[in-house]
Amino acid sequence: MSDVDEAVTRAHRAEWARVVAALTRRFGDLDVAEEAAAEAFAVAVERWPSDGVPPNPGAWLTTTATRKAIDRIRRENKRDDKQKEARMGYDDDPPEPPGAIGDDRLRLIFTCCHPALAVETRVALTLRMVGGLTVPEIARAFLVQETAMGRRITRAKTKIKAARIPYRVPSAEDLPERVSGVLTVLFLVFNEGYLATGPGTDPVRQDLTTEAIRLTRLIRALLPDDGEVAGLLALMLLIEARRPARLSAGGELVTLAEQDRGAWDTALIAEGHRLVRERLAAAVAGAAPGRYQILAAINAVHTSVRDVRDTDWSQVLALYDQLVRVDPSPVVALNRAVAVAEIDGPEVALAAVDGLEPKLAGYHPYHATRADLLRRLGRSQESRAAYDKAIELAGNTAETAYLTRRRDQLR
Repeated sequence: MSDVDEAVTRAHRAEWARVVAALTRRFGDLDVAEEAAAEAFAVAVERWPSDGVPPNPGAWLTTTATRKAIDRIRRENKRDDKQKEARMGYDDDPPEPPGAIGDDRLRLIFTCCHPALAVETRVALTLRMVGGLTVPEIARAFLVQETAMGRRITRAKTKIKAARIPYRVPSAEDLPERVSGVLTVLFLVFNEGYLATGPGTDPVRQDLTTEAIRLTRLIRALLPDDGEVAGLLALMLLIEARRPARLSAGGELVTLAEQDRGAWDTALIAEGHRLVRERLAAAVAGAAPGRYQILAAINAVHTSVRDVRDTDWSQVLALYDQLVRVDPSPVVALNRAVAVAEIDGPEVALAAVDGLEPKLAGYHPYHATRADLLRRLGRSQESRAAYDKAIELAGNTAETAYLTRRRDQLR
């Protein structure tokens, strides 16, 4: 890749959301903003090799995209107030100072994550409009046809226009609930990359995990005092830090207990631990931690020791007890049972896990956890049946290979 190609790629990652957000504010139309931004980057690919990379790529791209948007409006003969406002905005608005971080991107994220849209639509629209991923990339990530994903995104933009969903940051009283929705979308994006599912899928989609972390960093920069934003970023970093050790050379899943901790990314762990410590200090000062902060603290305990045998399971269990009060879901209860097994033994944990069967019958980690507890109790036949069910429900080849090996090791 040439230096210019790298510059375009860097600019796309750094400036796409800023350009789309600025155009959305000016023109009030996601379609116009998206297409004009795409045209501006196409012009950059054509011109930068001969003209050179501009000193301020973001300003160049925004100016070029604005002109493209105005040209499109003129071509469509829109002689209405939108054209007048757009032209006035282009002619009269002073340019943003280089490097300034306004709240345009934050408005764009909240627009894409509006509660009037279905959750899966929010995820797709956020990846397209804020993340800059192409429709084929998003379609591949979520295992749907490109045409279907294109229609989903188009319908979302149409609904935003028809329902007059405002392009703004919510009011103070609405902000906590809306931020929660944004974080849910970002965590879904991250999990889709880290826990990729579907036959033949890659066990880890690093492009999605990287994009989710980048977008969460953006939210963190725009909302630096929000504890759950910091908690989610810490959680993602501590999980991503373990990615290099998550798969064996043969492509088999490696569990946390079996991972080579020397392969973990120490820089990401250090950053995640620093964020967790900041949130713990805030909790001492009276700010009750939310779901993501507690999950980050649990991951901090796991990543603070160099040997799994040194894990402070009593602290992990105490954190899960706290998490259950915030998020009393069956999945949290299942994960809590893993900690119970380390403190009170597999028999006590199995009793708790069996009680979750009606709610988690189709969830493969439920059967995998149950299989492991039965194995530890010497109940090999029942363990084999549980492994068979987990294998049947497993989402990718890495998990299937791991579960198959564990089942075949039973006597």
